[in-house]
Amino acid sequence: MSQAVPTSLSGAVHDRLDALLAPADADLARRYPGDPGARRPVHTVYVPADRFTAGTPRDWGDRALAALDEHAPDAAAFAAVLELPAELAGPVYTRVRAKLEREPVEDLRIDFEDGYGHRPDAEEDAHAARAARLLAEACRTGQAPPFAGIRMKCLEAPVRRRAVRTLDVFLTTLREHGPLPDGLLLTLPKVTSAEQVTAMVRLLEECEKALGLEPGRLGFEIQVETAQAIIGPDGAATVAPMVHAAEGRATGLHYGTFDYSAALGVSPAHQASDHPAADHAKAVMQVAAAGTGVRVSDGSTNVLPVGDTEQVHAAWRLHHRLTRRALARAFPQGWDMHPGHLPTRYAAVFAFHLEGLDRAADRLARYATGAEGDVLDEPATARALAGFLLAGLDCGAFDETEVTGRTGLTRARIEAYARPGAVR
Repeated sequence: MSQAVPTSLSGAVHDRLDALLAPADADLARRYPGDPGARRPVHTVYVPADRFTAGTPRDWGDRALAALDEHAPDAAAFAAVLELPAELAGPVYTRVRAKLEREPVEDLRIDFEDGYGHRPDAEEDAHAARAARLLAEACRTGQAPPFAGIRMKCLEAPVRRRAVRTLDVFLTTLREHGPLPDGLLLTLPKVTSAEQVTAMVRLLEECEKALGLEPGRLGFEIQVETAQAIIGPDGAATVAPMVHAAEGRATGLHYGTFDYSAALGVSPAHQASDHPAADHAKAVMQVAAAGTGVRVSDGSTNVLPVGDTEQVHAAWRLHHRLTRRALARAFPQGWDMHPGHLPTRYAAVFAFHLEGLDRAADRLARYATGAEGDVLDEPATARALAGFLLAGLDCGAFDETEVTGRTGLTRARIEAYARPGAVR
């Protein structure tokens, strides 16, 4: 029986505080619901709309495998190029090849913006309808990646009507072929104001009404590739109001390496995702998105792994280094612009997770049992540990047997730890 302790405050004080803070509590829960916990892709592949086919993901996988066969035909050769530890050479190479055979592309964006350019209206209409038909076919035949969608043009005045029409044609045609794919993603580029985000929300509401979709079915990614998306004319950070102007529909903030760099006057030779200007923009994005459920993505490199073996190896090393750097900075997603980027994307992601597997599994197992260890982990860190393990499982860096064998925890239990508010 617990011993009574003296207090001075009445229950009415607690009630008044609850009433005072109720609006703030509700606002916090609405604006910062935490990560949704669903799978997220490790990359986004961009393909111009006129080049997209239902077999594009398989074609990219085949071309990536051919690049490995030609330029790194075995584990030792690939590890030497990327300077992987000897103990990871075999596991990484085997898993990369298996991934390229099984699921070469995790997220595909059919591009109607920079990669596509400006075309006559009839031509873009035809390509938008064709993209929808081919995506529906890919979903029906099992060729579609887990996530796919389009990048429309932006909502700036000169191309606004074209952007809206392309989205309308694409969604209308896709809807004619049945329910929308679960992994459908839409990307809004070159956003310069929260008002554009609000306009996109209103546009999607109209699309849902016209197509008979449930309210809130359509979400979108915001591309951060203008200076105005980071700092507004009043000196305040703009990206946070953009996130909240989306009214819960924003799914991601995607950094646009080259548009943003050019907007700041960075010379072409120095436009890269590890430039200090890029790091500043991404740090602002990261803080603005934290806790909102909106996920952040790094940009791309424009150095393609093409040419002779020496050129391919140099491009692979650069892409691998940038991907590892992004992972360490909590940007687990980026853009890939060429099939030759796939081997190093997955090599970097798999090695990153395999290197951390034993330590993360041990720490989460100790947290779950309350056992003492050399690190005192709190619930927030337990969420991060669980999230790390789930991300590795989702992308194929390791399988469930490897995780449960090390943690003694089922996937369901690990998922519970990954949710906000989880306890032992």
